[in-house]
Amino acid sequence: MAEALISVLLQNLASVTYQYGEEKVKLVLNAEKDVQEFEAKLKAIRAVLADAELRQVKEASVRNWLEGLTEVSYKMDDVLDEWNTEILKQKIEKQEENGGSTSLVTEKKMKSVCFSIPSSCFCFGQVHRIILHRDIALKIKSLNENLDEIAKQRETYNFRFTERIISEQPEREKTSSFVDESIIFGRDQQKEVLVSKLLNESSQEETGLLVIPIVGMGGMGKTTLAQLAFNDENVKACFGIRIWVCVSDPFDEMKIAKAIISGAKAVSPNSDELEDFFQCMSESIKGKKFLLVLDDVWTEDQRKWEKLKLPLIQGGAHDSRILVTTRKQEVADMMGAPTRTIYLERLSEQNCLSIFNRMAFYNRDKDGVLEAIGEEIAKKCKGLPLAAKTLGSLMRYKKARKEWQEVLNSKIWDLEEVEQQVFQPLLLSYFDLAPAVKRCLLYCVIFPKDHLIYKDYLIELWMSQDYLYLKGNMEKEIIGQRFFDNLAMRSFFQDFQKLSDGNIWRCKMHDIVHDFLQYLTQHECFTMEVKGGNNTINPLGDKIRHLTLMLASEGLLSCVSFSSYDLRTLATFDSKFKVVSSTLFSQLKHLRTLNLSGHCIEVLSEEIGELVHLRFIDLSKNPLKRLPNGVCNLYNLQTLRLYGCWDLESLPQSMGKLINLKHLYVGGCYQLKYLPKGIGRLTNLRRLDWCPVGGDDDEAFKLGDLRNLDQLQGELWIRIYGEVKVAADEKASPLGNKQQLSELSMYFHECRTSAEILNFLPPHPNLESLSIKFYNGSSAPNWIMSLNNLRFLALRDWNECEVLPPLGKLPSLETLILSSMKGVKKVGVEFLGIEKEKETSSASSCITLFPKLKKLTFDRMWAWEEWKGVEEWKEEDSHITIMPCLSSLKFENCDKLKTLPDFLWKTPLQTLVINHSGNLARGCQKGRGKEWPKISHIPNIKITGRLPFFSDDEGDVIF
Repeated sequence: MAEALISVLLQNLASVTYQYGEEKVKLVLNAEKDVQEFEAKLKAIRAVLADAELRQVKEASVRNWLEGLTEVSYKMDDVLDEWNTEILKQKIEKQEENGGSTSLVTEKKMKSVCFSIPSSCFCFGQVHRIILHRDIALKIKSLNENLDEIAKQRETYNFRFTERIISEQPEREKTSSFVDESIIFGRDQQKEVLVSKLLNESSQEETGLLVIPIVGMGGMGKTTLAQLAFNDENVKACFGIRIWVCVSDPFDEMKIAKAIISGAKAVSPNSDELEDFFQCMSESIKGKKFLLVLDDVWTEDQRKWEKLKLPLIQGGAHDSRILVTTRKQEVADMMGAPTRTIYLERLSEQNCLSIFNRMAFYNRDKDGVLEAIGEEIAKKCKGLPLAAKTLGSLMRYKKARKEWQEVLNSKIWDLEEVEQQVFQPLLLSYFDLAPAVKRCLLYCVIFPKDHLIYKDYLIELWMSQDYLYLKGNMEKEIIGQRFFDNLAMRSFFQDFQKLSDGNIWRCKMHDIVHDFLQYLTQHECFTMEVKGGNNTINPLGDKIRHLTLMLASEGLLSCVSFSSYDLRTLATFDSKFKVVSSTLFSQLKHLRTLNLSGHCIEVLSEEIGELVHLRFIDLSKNPLKRLPNGVCNLYNLQTLRLYGCWDLESLPQSMGKLINLKHLYVGGCYQLKYLPKGIGRLTNLRRLDWCPVGGDDDEAFKLGDLRNLDQLQGELWIRIYGEVKVAADEKASPLGNKQQLSELSMYFHECRTSAEILNFLPPHPNLESLSIKFYNGSSAPNWIMSLNNLRFLALRDWNECEVLPPLGKLPSLETLILSSMKGVKKVGVEFLGIEKEKETSSASSCITLFPKLKKLTFDRMWAWEEWKGVEEWKEEDSHITIMPCLSSLKFENCDKLKTLPDFLWKTPLQTLVINHSGNLARGCQKGRGKEWPKISHIPNIKITGRLPFFSDDEGDVIF
């Protein structure tokens, strides 16, 4: 932790003595000299930190020395932040006095301001400012003296000077970035045994609900084996209900009951009593054969287990199964299933080597010398699949024989103090990371086990802790993406879920990796579960900086006193509290990250504005009706998440003061009719997921205000309420300058001028996804055809449009959805992008229409009767190719449609779905339908819904 913290702190210190232009303003008490001395000492200490961090695992005295160094570094970082915040506050106040100038200081400028104070920012005749300067200078002087003592202590340890060159980002393979981990080595026999136990009928001695435990040490593959069985096709067919619950520690009966109720597609009771949930759980599975997986069970409390098991026995059908994974034999004994227990032994050396080689030599040629070293490294995994996977991922980015030999001979293999053997390979991978990446990994311990980690969310958390330093002109979000990929490719994350473009959306972390991070951060990060509203909590260590609370009770969040702690993170999960005590905020002066999402908070106190160091606030899914004005005093705020605050009616008018705000999430705040005008001044804003526009209020955000937000990226959803006027003097589109905006959705609500507005809003040609709903124009705006990078297009509820635009000319379009276009009765060649008069181009030139289209969907096209093809074309027109990549075609609720175009038989269609489209369904009947010759080559055809005429074929037709 110290190495990473100091690397960030040194960057901040480097700018302290920067002089702004020719104006040089010194702090009192010679603070500039103290800062320079502090920086010099840190640089000298940093040179030996690699050795110190390795030795701290075995030497308690070194660990204590590092903790003292970390403490001083944190305090200096807080002082610098306090100073910068005060300068920023004075500058903003001056701008507000001058009417809220839009020429606001940027993040890059603020980094360079630091201790240099432009005299234009505020009047130095105000003597009271000197008091603050003196106070900060005294703190710096005191910290410098403390660091001097630590620097002297360093000499007693004889640390080795270590100069390591570490790649912050492994080179990504051109063909693929991540290994396919679906291949499992060495567990085939255990899988067969487990599936057999799940499927076989019970013996006379073992009637009713059976429990099957899988027991093995951490990293042995218990969860993987359970997943293999859980997803086995025979198991799926056998059990009507399959439910997976990550239990971990503590054993939460309420959580398990909720998961079972949800898995049975039942509704949870409107109660907080456990017995009510058990009753509902029992009813939800009544008479049904279920498979329940309880992953990672630790409790040996027989009473808890029997209390959960009884309603399962009473409700579930005979031959239901409970599959349990645990590291403890005592758990299997407590559950009374010793004869059915599956014990996972270590893998053979050969299987371990297979896992290692798959990871280490993925997408690279094998080298005989490296293979020989790799065989010795794989032996050190001692049969643990997670260890083999981790080490293979580490070696994947090491090219030289010397690097492989260093891993094989590392002293880390001799660390007996490491609690579990699998920690040794994790330590090797951890120490191979750059300091900044290490720090990002360690921070992931704030999430509970088995928590779904969203990549963008995690990157914003890293930013809030200042872990993503500026590197040239590269944005912090991009640096965060690289750090995430680095950790993912080194197998610190798993269970990836990806978007259509192949990028990771979210993931999880293996339990052992989580345990490992807890081991490394035990004095700095802490997770606490609190049950009961009046429970007192034992004092935390005074070095705790990041606290995760699991509050099981309702009521007031005041059961913890934070007055003696210097927290930087407070995160709550699975909690039910409704009120946040105002005293809480007064105790958390240095807090940078606050997560209070998913609770029942209706009112937030104004005192939140006192947390001036806050960079990240998550209040999502709370029934807040308003946000306190105090939020607008959080000048350092970078991320504000209000997603799913359904009752939120307005945001404070002074939001324009949040000049460092980069991410504002208000999606799902459907009572929010407009944003405050000041949002248009936030020129650093990168993410704005939801932009409601409507009304004539001068204080409301207008479409034209989007023009100043030229840094917007990712997805933007604009919802326009009522009649919105476009100013006559508006010339350039407010969206035309947003080169990084990739997804745009526009939704019109009771707006008769949607055609005029849409013509005013052409986006930048880089746009990749576009959705437009409730548009009342008779034809599409011309700018749609200029979107050459558009990959996804959805046009919904275009009630006045009678002719489809020539979308076949869009060169990059891959997915097209046309829905509820009530005026469209006929679709012809104009849809392909061909004039009614045949193209006059010569036969020698090739034309491809819809060149990249893969998925095409028509939905609720109630008036559509005919889709004409190119039947009249002659042989010389064969140079025209139509939809050469089409793989999926779907018709939903197109009742009047009878014909399909003739060119479909030439497309590589793999799937055709016709749902509740009677006439078309009849025409596409196998072998005898009029349209059958056009679709007979498609391997997967599904037709559902009743046919329009009575016959033997009436009903669902599926083939």
